[in-house]
Amino acid sequence: MEVNPYDIIKARMTNAQFKQMSSFIFTQVGIKMPEVKKVMLESRLQKRLKALSMSNFNEYLDFLFSKEGQKNELVHMLDVVTTNKTDFFREPVHFDYIRQFIIPEFVKKDGYKPLSVWSAGCSSGEEPYTIAMVLESEQEKGNIPGYRILATDISTKVLGKAIEAIYPFDRISDIPHEMKKKYLLKHKDPVVSKVRIKPELRSKISFERLNLMDEVYCIPELFDMVFCRNVIIYFDRKTQESVITKLSSKLREGGYLFLGHSESITNLNVPLKSIYPTVFLKQ
Repeated sequence: MEVNPYDIIKARMTNAQFKQMSSFIFTQVGIKMPEVKKVMLESRLQKRLKALSMSNFNEYLDFLFSKEGQKNELVHMLDVVTTNKTDFFREPVHFDYIRQFIIPEFVKKDGYKPLSVWSAGCSSGEEPYTIAMVLESEQEKGNIPGYRILATDISTKVLGKAIEAIYPFDRISDIPHEMKKKYLLKHKDPVVSKVRIKPELRSKISFERLNLMDEVYCIPELFDMVFCRNVIIYFDRKTQESVITKLSSKLREGGYLFLGHSESITNLNVPLKSIYPTVFLKQ
């Protein structure tokens, strides 16, 4: 069907369609969308209308909720509506805490064995690569024998960027100078202002798609640390409790959960205790 691009730009979402979409998004990813988000949602989904050569939201919703749409469009829809904001060494106090307290305590209790870490909601990879830089430097000092990292996100789009591991210069300003020299590769063409994470670090991280709203997280291993920072802030308290309970089930006893600076477990029935601001110990 031939569609005039102008008509796509003018496509508008009715209040009833917005309620249907916002309810569906909440069910799928736990994100609540108040009415003030209608224009934002409409704008982001217009990209999908254009990609599918559709002229209105009735057509799009009919497709999205069809068997074919659930199979082929759902992932793309979630890619455009989820927010992915992250930085290297974001909330650096967490990485200082790992160096100063967790690693010495871990070695004292559990001996000299590799650490396992899960970065849940890893976005475009800055968080797991930051963790890798910190743990690689600790391994180089002989403080740990090794490590492995699982990084997951619901968005296939940002996972693709994370796997590619290429970042513009303006994204790496918070990485310490020594780590930039050790763990980043400059482009061969000096005109290209981009770097790539070295393969030694990339090889330590496995990337997978995972929806935190899944009833069960099909991950066989237990982790020493789980990062889920600035993700649950978008959930209501009931959903937060459910997600944190499931994350905790993937922590070994004595493992650590890291949340974002504006997130907490206050009044949540979860098997964790606070040991430091936004750092929690599984009991």
